[in-house]
Amino acid sequence: MELTTQQFGTVQIDDEKILQMPAGMPGFANLKRFIVIEREEITPFFCYQSVDQAMLSFIIINPYLIEPNYTVDVSAGLDEIGWTGSEPADIKTYVIVNTYDGLPEKMTANLLGPLLINTTRREAVQKVFPNSPYSHKHPLFGQAE
Repeated sequence: MELTTQQFGTVQIDDEKILQMPAGMPGFANLKRFIVIEREEITPFFCYQSVDQAMLSFIIINPYLIEPNYTVDVSAGLDEIGWTGSEPADIKTYVIVNTYDGLPEKMTANLLGPLLINTTRREAVQKVFPNSPYSHKHPLFGQAE
């Protein structure tokens, strides 16, 4: 399948890599299909691209690259999000990055609401952990808020 994106132009995507988001993204509940785009030129970041609206994408990153001791109790949330029977090893965790044009030093990551991807079910959810010690504006480069 071909998808025209704002960041990368037209890209070929494998239908088998499309992730379903039954609840959509917060603020975008009607958008249910996304794909993770990996590109060398943006490493260590990834693009979480909407398949339903080509102009919508999010920058995501592995949270352990910015907070090595990051922990979320994924197993406690598996039943709650309908992934009963899934193993924590089936879940990839990313966080959404907030950017500010021309000010990379102000970039933050939402460690409070990670993006969880169930690789076996090919589903994803952004799950907020309200009792988490983390912030939705965690500095990417260690600067103070």
